[in-house]
Amino acid sequence: MAETLFALDKRNYRDCQAVFRGKRDQEYYLGDFWIEDGSSIDVRSERKGVGAISIIRQRSAAKLFFRRTRQHIREDATDLSVLWFVKRGELAFSNQCGNKVAGPGDFIITRSMSPFFMECRPGADGTHEVLHVTVPTHILRGFVCQDFSTGLFMAMERAELALAENLLTEVFSDNGSIGDTSSRLLVETAFGLIGNAIRETEEMQPVRRSIADRRLEEVLRFIEIHLSEPQLSTAMVAKGCGISPRYLSFLLRLRETSFSELVWEQRLAKAKAWLSSSDPRDISISEIAYGVGFKSPAHFSRMFKRVFGANPREYRGDAGAEEQMHLTAPEPYLDYVGSSSLLQ
Repeated sequence: MAETLFALDKRNYRDCQAVFRGKRDQEYYLGDFWIEDGSSIDVRSERKGVGAISIIRQRSAAKLFFRRTRQHIREDATDLSVLWFVKRGELAFSNQCGNKVAGPGDFIITRSMSPFFMECRPGADGTHEVLHVTVPTHILRGFVCQDFSTGLFMAMERAELALAENLLTEVFSDNGSIGDTSSRLLVETAFGLIGNAIRETEEMQPVRRSIADRRLEEVLRFIEIHLSEPQLSTAMVAKGCGISPRYLSFLLRLRETSFSELVWEQRLAKAKAWLSSSDPRDISISEIAYGVGFKSPAHFSRMFKRVFGANPREYRGDAGAEEQMHLTAPEPYLDYVGSSSLLQ
């Protein structure tokens, strides 16, 4: 459940500099924060923590200002990135690279290691609202590979950004029904969507795909769907994709692989992931072998050991020990390993 980070009105708004970082100055980083005098002052900031990450919803009926200078950076070298989703009003941001004004639906990344000035302006309805996420920069770099050292601005035109905002809002609004592990997974998924949106937006021209590229995509999809079938063959794939076996071999040569190499690599990779994530009490090694298309557990064991240097039983024991170590680690995000790196 979200907690109140700070609440300010006409009586206490001049204390904003002393309270905006929350109890014991645990949120954000050093900077100058102030609120414009006015007849209506109502500022409320609520926080939901997920590991080292904070999801914060801030609403205001007055203009807010924040400044981070080089002096602040020298005094407090906290390297924190903030993801801003503007919901109402405007967010004006300026640094050495120029000025930007974000409106409802826009997205900004700021970083504490670069000086900036920010102004939060209420909209026509007299309200300013943002959902922002504070995340240690080293964590965010695992999802966003592009340079955002001086900030990043995007219009919320990509569906990935809207989906990311929805996921983060769900985690923020949860009253305790979502467990910690699921909350972390949802936050990581949101970060992955943001990274994808940024990467695809920065591509100047999408690569024009040839007919062969599209056919190869169909082949790979067919193999993925039918991977658990022991009788999977070139003839079966070619027929399912409406091409000849000869053309199938040509398409796979474009990928610099053969049919057998591709199928066995995928089967072993999925088996390895399954062994890592499953409990021996729930599913046996034989069931995993058959589940990924091997005709016998013995064949599976031989090929697994040939590729990974340990038989499935030994690997499952090692993976279980490593998982237990991760569960007892003080910071789960520091040892994050993407699940896409399955083949060694």
